[in-house]
Amino acid sequence: MVLGHNKYHLTIKMNDNFKNLAKLPIKHEWSFSDKTIKHTAYITHGIYTYPAKFIPQLATKIIQEHSEKNDIIIDPFMGSGTTIVEAMVNNRIGIGTDVNEIAVLLAKVKSTPIDNNLLVNEYSNLISSLQYKLNIGFKKELKIAQNHIKLPDRVDYWFKPQIKDKLVIILHNILKIKHTDIKDIFLIVFAQILKSCSIWLQKSVKPTRDLNKKEIDPLYKFEWQAKRVLKRFNDFNRIISPQTDIEKCRIVKNSDARTLPCKSRKATLIVSSPPYVTSYEYADLHQLPSLWFGYLEELASFRKKFIGSSSRDRNLIELKSKIAENIVAELGNNKKSREVENYFADMLESFIEMKRVLKKGGKAAIVIGNTKLKGVEILNAEVFKEQFENIGFKTHDIIHREIPSKMLPSTRDPKNGKFTKATNDNKSLVYPTEYILIMEKK
Repeated sequence: MVLGHNKYHLTIKMNDNFKNLAKLPIKHEWSFSDKTIKHTAYITHGIYTYPAKFIPQLATKIIQEHSEKNDIIIDPFMGSGTTIVEAMVNNRIGIGTDVNEIAVLLAKVKSTPIDNNLLVNEYSNLISSLQYKLNIGFKKELKIAQNHIKLPDRVDYWFKPQIKDKLVIILHNILKIKHTDIKDIFLIVFAQILKSCSIWLQKSVKPTRDLNKKEIDPLYKFEWQAKRVLKRFNDFNRIISPQTDIEKCRIVKNSDARTLPCKSRKATLIVSSPPYVTSYEYADLHQLPSLWFGYLEELASFRKKFIGSSSRDRNLIELKSKIAENIVAELGNNKKSREVENYFADMLESFIEMKRVLKKGGKAAIVIGNTKLKGVEILNAEVFKEQFENIGFKTHDIIHREIPSKMLPSTRDPKNGKFTKATNDNKSLVYPTEYILIMEKK
């Protein structure tokens, strides 16, 4: 690929209706500004704090407008599994993939109904056992647990010794639960309390330590969180029966978006919010549970598997987007430009895979916002639109929406594009609005 050296400009060849996406009127009915956390965290959506997830109401509106009952709905970047759960709620088949093991575990848990009596009984047994082992039998139990659980040294960077010891005992007893689905639920409960129990600065999205952070008793926090989760599953069971044949209504896999577990031309709809250019930052946000569950030995290598890694070496890069080429050229010849180039190349490959699994006339609904990196406008939406059109899609619709309730770190430093503190005088809002590209396979 030969990159031009012309100054990037906003004159973009597009359909007459979508020449400049930033000038598209905002469709307020897609902002869901009237929804509170009570609405957006209903049923199992509220069991774990996951960054950058879109709200279930958004997924449902897309699903209801562009698919029918029993259709296959796919989310190649499923994250917490919002699309999968909402596909099930709307009597569709949900298929989701993600390279992040925490995301896969969470999506499985969120989309698996469980017998409430079994769950409550297992919870009672677990808490009774932990109350004894964390008090009377502490030393003996700790020795047993340490023989079974080997943690990387970096755990000590984030956890004080006495807190770590209690967490080791809790995790060891969760892992002894024989019912796999129930065990996974309590693993998510455990993952959710890790930040509170660590010395990670509580309100920070960046991996920052607070050495004076007030200690929280892990068992108290675990009990409190588990009770909340039990209620969410009780609500979920009113919608999705525990007798539901999960194998027929959803597939959730630890897999790359470029190898979807679906036969060609079978899916009706893709609903997804892909990661942004600096997606490796989200790896940082998942590092605590990844450390405890054995998914992360070394942070740098952990980041490499996320989309857009600068460490990925390609002999030939084809972006199928003049806009993308101009953006890369303006960034110059450096690590950041390689990240952006690899990011757009990765996304193109995922779009080609979406085309494979979609039926003729099937649609890909991609939720994405634009941002800025080193002073350069990164027009993700415009690039994606151009890439889709160059591989055999047509633009069905583009929705410009405000994102008042999106769970996303809200500020970046415009110089380097990284998440920054809200007190930074140079901060800028990350994605005050975003787009939903509705692309139709020709």
